Amino acid sequence: MEPGREPQASSRDVANCHALTVEWLSDALPLRLVGGNDAGGSFLILDGMEGMVLAGRTGMNVRIDSHHHFWNYNRDEYAWIGPDQAVLQRNFLPDDLQKEIKAARIDGVISVQARQTLEETRWLLELAARHHFILGVVGWVPLIDADVERHLEIFSGERKFRGVRHVLHDEADDHYMLRADFNRGIDLLEKFKLIYDILIFERHLPQTLEFVDRHPSQTFVVDHMAKPRIKAGELEPWRQHIRELAKRPHVACKLSGMVTEADHRRWTPAQLEPYIQTVLECFGPDRLMFGTDWPVCLLASDYQRWVSVVERAISTLSYGERAAIMGGTAARIYGTGT
Repeated sequence: MEPGREPQASSRDVANCHALTVEWLSDALPLRLVGGNDAGGSFLILDGMEGMVLAGRTGMNVRIDSHHHFWNYNRDEYAWIGPDQAVLQRNFLPDDLQKEIKAARIDGVISVQARQTLEETRWLLELAARHHFILGVVGWVPLIDADVERHLEIFSGERKFRGVRHVLHDEADDHYMLRADFNRGIDLLEKFKLIYDILIFERHLPQTLEFVDRHPSQTFVVDHMAKPRIKAGELEPWRQHIRELAKRPHVACKLSGMVTEADHRRWTPAQLEPYIQTVLECFGPDRLMFGTDWPVCLLASDYQRWVSVVERAISTLSYGERAAIMGGTAARIYGTGT
């Protein structure tokens, strides 16, 4: 049995399954899935292939990369890609990512905005409509605009539109998230059942506490663990603040983006361990989700290496806890379950 895969289904499991056809998660494997449930919860098996269970009784156990980007590169639109980041200065498209996820045994992905334009959000949704392995899109909308609700209504008609993100850490005002107009936009997200991804540096954590407290019914996901100062080897005050943020049950966190906050050439898994253990302890597997930040991660790590680092870091957890981090939490929070 491959590491990270569910053990074989018993004949009783199959007998209890009430068949229904659902969409297969990978373009590379055009097989039919059937699913069902019993008193313990839902599960899915490959039709005609008893034993390959992709979803267990505690929820979806598919492996999901909860954070990556696509782009057609040009210097003007991606000015944040510096002249010393040549590895990122090319197109990164679904065919490129599908090769990576196939090798890493990842079943699906959440595509996240990399430009703050409505055009890009539309483009990501078009890609998601054409590629089954793209399970959801976290796009950008102008949250401070008076007509933001109109944009949300339009995009929410797309099944795979699952969340919104603004690049807060690039705003000149470190307290941008507390602006009244920005918060009016955030207030609308719950109506459309959308997640808000928080992209910040660790210095923004104190005001983030105030921000999420203004919206106790809104689900938030902290990208890249709020970018702790890993290269400097500093745990505090990040650890204190992230623990406080984790006390809010409506806030989840992505286990992603770490290697680009470390020394790109000299980082080691041991240097990342204190940060990983901190979020494991304070968020727990049910509010922690694996992500690669591909292709940005290529500045410091290839795709498979990061997957392996995370798998080793969580290897002492139970099967259910590992399954939650590697996909179950993302499926539940972003609503990608079948």
